[in-house]
Amino acid sequence: MRDTLLIALFAFTGAAAAGLLGACVLLLIRRRSLTAHFAVVAGVAVTAMLAGTLAVARAMFLSAHDLTVVTTVVATAAVVSLATAVLLGRWVVARSRALALAARSFGDGGDFAAPTGPSTAELSALSRELEATSAKLAESRDRERSLESSRRELVAWISHDLRTPLAGLRAMAEALEDGVAADPDRYLRQIRTEVERLNDMVGDLFELSRIHAGALTLSLSRMSLYDLVGDALAGADPLARENGVRLVGESVEAVPVEVDGREMSRVLGNLLVNAIRRTPADGTVAVAAEGSPEGVVLSVTDGCGGIPEEDLPRVFDTGWRGTHARTPPAGAGLGLAIVRGIVEAHRGRAAVRNVSGGCRFEVTLPRAEG
Repeated sequence: MRDTLLIALFAFTGAAAAGLLGACVLLLIRRRSLTAHFAVVAGVAVTAMLAGTLAVARAMFLSAHDLTVVTTVVATAAVVSLATAVLLGRWVVARSRALALAARSFGDGGDFAAPTGPSTAELSALSRELEATSAKLAESRDRERSLESSRRELVAWISHDLRTPLAGLRAMAEALEDGVAADPDRYLRQIRTEVERLNDMVGDLFELSRIHAGALTLSLSRMSLYDLVGDALAGADPLARENGVRLVGESVEAVPVEVDGREMSRVLGNLLVNAIRRTPADGTVAVAAEGSPEGVVLSVTDGCGGIPEEDLPRVFDTGWRGTHARTPPAGAGLGLAIVRGIVEAHRGRAAVRNVSGGCRFEVTLPRAEG
């Protein structure tokens, strides 16, 4: 037993000395390649074995011949181990460099393509993560391009919509100033109308900027859908009469919801105005509100004739106005973007789909608890 403990002590002492030396070397070359690290690790293992073996051999007073044999065997193992470590390190480094080259596609705006060929489990996992990140970046780039396109369209439409009324206002002001207006009262009424239109446009821009900045604050209160829809129908009735459109409230259930009454009235008002302006005279705009397994669904159905399928995904984009077949009256194309922003702030969603003779806008809201 004593001899065994003594052998273990000598072996541990030699191995510990080799391990400490290897740790120091690894610290010095910590910025070098994996090949060097693998070589040092293999060298530490072989050196530790050699040091322990030599220490035990000397303690056991082996003959010179036996000591030479042991040293030769250990040295041969060291050479083979180091060669294997270098080859393994070079293979891992090659796979790492291939992965790094593939990752450069991120900076070039391309998609990541994982390098072909076998690799370690860690590098394979890293490749999968990079592929997932590449897909997310591609989605972000597409979304950014879509937003940038919407912003350009918005600026173009706003510039056009501001230039037209401002030119009219300047012409009417000059006519009144020069005293050549045949009917000053009519000019003043028209000026007031144009000013109100510009004020509404600025209000929409301000609301949209609050939504995009995340600064839209909601004052939630419990109310009935029946009352919410009733107030919206009463507010849109004059415009419907002016355009010869019938407003119909279908299946409006008294389902409780917890919403910001002012903001949701704006949502319904925008949807109703949008539907009335796109529905021909003698047409019908139907409003419905009912509970569903997903929550509470508010819907507005118009008689616009439908939206082209390729345009449906863009209906709620900022500045979208549709094709020439659905050219709306003056406006900046902000109403539906505001609808989506307010609904999403209520943890709901807005959607649109074509129905017979028109389209149906749906707003889904969470059901009030309790």
